[in-house]
Amino acid sequence: MFYGLTPLGTVHTAISLVAVITGLIALFRFREIAMNTRAGRVYVIATVLTCLTGFGIFQHGGFGKPHALGIVTLVVLAVAWQAGRSNVFGRLSPYVAMVSYSLTFFFHMIPGVTETATRLPLGAPWVADPDASPVLQAIIGGLFVVFLLGATLQVLRLRAARAGSPADVLRVLG
Repeated sequence: MFYGLTPLGTVHTAISLVAVITGLIALFRFREIAMNTRAGRVYVIATVLTCLTGFGIFQHGGFGKPHALGIVTLVVLAVAWQAGRSNVFGRLSPYVAMVSYSLTFFFHMIPGVTETATRLPLGAPWVADPDASPVLQAIIGGLFVVFLLGATLQVLRLRAARAGSPADVLRVLG
């Protein structure tokens, strides 16, 4: 076992790192995760594979919070994908797609931070019990605030772009 990971856990972690890296590329380069970019498509595929491989990991005895998060992530991805390719939510569809893809990125952060904190440094992890760690909960809460701020900026940017005023777009993007 590598850092306490099973072979499936190692593959799962590698795929999730691809998702996080391509998600970061999409967010920094395009300011959103979208299916019309290569980074967005790779992110979505890697996120689906991360969820699917995660369903086979039972380090804590059975179906648990990580499995539930995987199901929620797949549902949110499906909503984002549908909203991005149709008007199922009317004029709100582009907003629903953008915020939903970003929400799935936040979902990656929860197990990512938790697993890192409970495994590293090897032999003396920063967090012994993730459910009882106020520091870990504060970090995840902080990441949620970052998600909310980012999603707000994304919505404002899209709103300005849809309004069509070049001055508004430049002001929001600048």
